[in-house]
Amino acid sequence: MSEEIKFLKELQEELKAQEHDCQAAPRFWTIGDYHMVACADGCEDTYEAVIPSKEYYGDAEGLLKEIEENELDEMSDEAKEEFDEITCNITGMEWLCKYYSDDTELVPVREEHFVHPNTMFLTKQEAKDHLKSNYYHYSSKAHTYAMTAWRAPKVERLLKILETFDWDKV
Repeated sequence: MSEEIKFLKELQEELKAQEHDCQAAPRFWTIGDYHMVACADGCEDTYEAVIPSKEYYGDAEGLLKEIEENELDEMSDEAKEEFDEITCNITGMEWLCKYYSDDTELVPVREEHFVHPNTMFLTKQEAKDHLKSNYYHYSSKAHTYAMTAWRAPKVERLLKILETFDWDKV
């Protein structure tokens, strides 16, 4: 038996036995992940700080924590006292503008799911293996994500052939 036929038989068994993840056939897998996107005030999950003069764009709470751990000891007593009085995003921004950089802006953001481009796998296991060996390209929330090749008759026909063809006759 050729290596190609052996591969196709093993792929057939995997296709027939794998989970469907509630997706209709023809199905394939991608990598789903999350990122933060700007949104209207009131719809946010958190805020990100934008500080052009320091070339900073990132989590406002994380920035304040970083300042507390690495820079606060070197700041004035007044800055330290007011830092202890930060209770919300508004007082945090006021402190950042006054003591860190006067061009600080807070941007409301929410977490949004997306499908990574250029990812397509015939089996869920292949998607899992890809994610495991390429984790450094993704966030810690990345996961396999099943999709249906909706109204794709050639994909549907190919996957049907792969799942049903009797490879022993070849």
